[in-house]
Amino acid sequence: MRLPTLLLSIAALTAAFPNTPFKTSKRNVVDSTGANFTYIGVNWPGAADVMIPEGLQYQSIASIVSKIKSLKMNVVRLTFAIEMIDDIKDNGGDVTIQKAFTKALGASKGETVWQQVVKNNPGFNTSTTRIQAFDAVAAELAKQEIYVHLDNHMSKGAWCCGGGDGNTWFGDTYFNADKWKRGLQYMADHGKQWPNLISIGLRNELRKPDKAGSSLAYNWQTWYTQVTSAADLVNAANPDIILFLSGLDYDTTLSPIPGAGDLGGGKKFQLSSFKYANKLALELHNYQNSATSCDSMKSGLYNNGFKALDASAANQMPVILTEFGFSQTDSSYNGVYASCLRKIIPEWDAGWTVWVLAGSYYIRSGTQDFEEAWGLLKHDWSGWRSSAAIAGLQAMIDASLK
Repeated sequence: MRLPTLLLSIAALTAAFPNTPFKTSKRNVVDSTGANFTYIGVNWPGAADVMIPEGLQYQSIASIVSKIKSLKMNVVRLTFAIEMIDDIKDNGGDVTIQKAFTKALGASKGETVWQQVVKNNPGFNTSTTRIQAFDAVAAELAKQEIYVHLDNHMSKGAWCCGGGDGNTWFGDTYFNADKWKRGLQYMADHGKQWPNLISIGLRNELRKPDKAGSSLAYNWQTWYTQVTSAADLVNAANPDIILFLSGLDYDTTLSPIPGAGDLGGGKKFQLSSFKYANKLALELHNYQNSATSCDSMKSGLYNNGFKALDASAANQMPVILTEFGFSQTDSSYNGVYASCLRKIIPEWDAGWTVWVLAGSYYIRSGTQDFEEAWGLLKHDWSGWRSSAAIAGLQAMIDASLK
């Protein structure tokens, strides 16, 4: 074989999608060829009352995915609720999406929205279930060569997050820790049929309940016990995917983890103690929209977890900013907060997924067809809400791709 032909063959091989499974290597996520992968993506909610990915009453899955692809994003953080798995395991099986709309929106409005969903997505029918809707989204993302990062957003399907929503902490009203672990296992195993599933977030925005109600103390010791036991089970269910560990206080801090600090009672997080150490990553959220100093933001992010990217960290690991965002209806895209993240996250070569794709929600906190001013897309998901904000985001994408 001549050299040019050989080089072309190698290039074709290494460029193949999906090049899974992925793993971690110190601060990096790498694919099966050893090439570094940076998460550059968006959040697509699917954990609210209906418990299917949002927006399907307005657009086809293919149309929505094509918009994500047009920005050169490479991953979607797809959220789900444990309640969906509880129904499958405990309540007679998964609910059809037709019934899910009726339950969440009422008989009349639910049927109307269901008919709109089917019109846009004719592959769905009266027997299509919620998990099959997730399958359809994952399949289209794979078709357009975009990866899936699953995220357990809530236990009970609803809008997230607040201190009084019953989903805050292990043992809270709706947060049954055993069912949570079972749900994670189920989704990790189910996701084996998705060739583009590369990772899963174990829990979104752990937070202190407004009122005492959990039998488990809100501290790092409880975090360690619950998160590591869940990680063991999920890794056993699907050893190919990377597990994202989130922190406390709405996932704004992982401060003791990079330096293997004391979690209480002499317990420390030691990456080297995990048999699947190359399948663990950290995630953080940041919503400092009122920030006035980028230097202060940078210092805070670093100390709250991003120092794990450094070779000097006792636990050097990838850190991904899985949520940040701002209004798409004003000049927030040009403010200190957005401009700072646009600068420092690519400089750190850290992955990210912006909140949020959704221009509207089926229902949010009791309001149907809720307008999402932070949504990258317009209310009807037909196009970008703000061309200026998207231009700023595109600059962040391009910087991260470099």
